[in-house]
Order: sequence, then C-alpha cells, then structure tokens
Amino acid sequence: MRADALRSRTGHAAYRVLLSVVVLLAGACADGGPPVPRPTLPAPGWSAGTGDGGTTIPLPSTPAATTGGPTGRPTASASTSGRYVFPVRATNASYHPTHSAYPGTDIFAACGTPVVAVTDGRVLEVSRVDRFDKRGPRGPFNGGLFVSLLGDDGVRYYGSHLTVVATGVEAGVRVRAGQQVGTVGRTGNANNVCHLHFGISPPCTGSDGWWIRRGVVWPAPYLTAWRRKVNRSAADEVTAWHRKHGCPAAPKAD
Repeated sequence: MRADALRSRTGHAAYRVLLSVVVLLAGACADGGPPVPRPTLPAPGWSAGTGDGGTTIPLPSTPAATTGGPTGRPTASASTSGRYVFPVRATNASYHPTHSAYPGTDIFAACGTPVVAVTDGRVLEVSRVDRFDKRGPRGPFNGGLFVSLLGDDGVRYYGSHLTVVATGVEAGVRVRAGQQVGTVGRTGNANNVCHLHFGISPPCTGSDGWWIRRGVVWPAPYLTAWRRKVNRSAADEVTAWHRKHGCPAAPKAD
C-alpha cells in the first residue's frame, strides 16, 4: 500500500511539473487574446509615430522599398535570390508554429544568445529602452528592446525582448544576413522567459505602428526553411496580405 501511494504521489507531481512548463512557454508574449488557427508547415530616442519609443527613419529609397502604385503602399519584391538565415544563433533554439492573438513566433533560447539579421537590408527601428509597465498600456511597449529590419526583399523582420541591442545597430544602418544585431532576452512583456519574439510584416510607410510590426503573417514556415538553409522569402505572402488589408489602424489599448 505504501509503495502504491508513493508511486501515485510521484506521478501526480511529475504531471504538475510538466503542466507548469507548458503553461509557462505558452504564456510568453502573453497578450490575453484568443488562440488563432495553426498555420500549414512544410513537412520534416527620436520617434516618428511608432507609439513605442523606438527610433524610426523614413524608408530608404531603394528598389526594395518602393512606394509606387495608385495606393501608395510599399511593394515587396518577390525575388528569391537573397540569402536568409535563422534569427537566433543556437542549434538548440526551439519555436512553436502558433502564437496567441496574432501571427508571430516565440523562439526560445538562453538569454544572451546572439540574435542576427535574417537577410541583407537596412535597420528601420531600434528600441534600446524597456518602457513596459504591467499597469499598461500593454500593446505599445510589449516588445521591450527590439530591432526591426527592412530586408532587400521589401519585407520587415522584427525581433524583440532583447537583452541588448548591438553597438552600431541604428536606424538607417546597412546590415548583412547573419550579422549580430542583439541578444536574446526577456525585456518587455516576456513573462520572465528568455526568448525572441519574431514578426514579419510590411513596412507601411507613413502609418506604421506596433500592431503591424509585431507580425501579420506566420513566420514558422520561413523559420523552418531558413534552418534547413533554404532561401525562402516572405515577400509574396506579405504583399498579398498588404493588398488585402492595407495598414490597419491601431487596436484598442488594454
């Protein structure tokens, strides 16, 4: 009887520990929103209206950042000739294909792990100050320290919750694929879990904000390709999303 009781208590304890780990990981980048559908994966300080204290510059006048067309919307290049790399320089980094209330991916790795530019491009926005406050507002400052990059493919790539932003990484600076831009951290609304929030979006000239920068298309299929050293661009998907949705207005602050 004593042996049976001990085994029962041990089993319950192990279950509780496992459940706690699952809840912790699911709570990273928490925003209180409902879950969203799972995407399809391949088989195995100056501010210009950013609303989050980040540094922003006008989009560089390169072919990858054109604003032509009758709508004035930026147009992403569908070129697949660029080089892409996984944004965290660690072989044991993990990520999940889904997120909470909007498309994005949390990449889990130890604090201090190098974060790198996923492709060639220019730095768009940088935040070196953590302004997140649990009392709110949540949305504008959730990312803590972050860097966003406008790739030569016309797509914006965003990484947040950094411990530090690398020296010399400033708005307007040209970066290359694989160049370190910061380190994994837990600033902002990271629930004290070391990870990189990674988002993919259009640059949205003139009406940009955190609600777009945090991510509008699912990054996981691209992350999977880059980890396999496949140069897959998100330009076509981002362009299609942008044509359909434009640059949406800010959601209600919580």
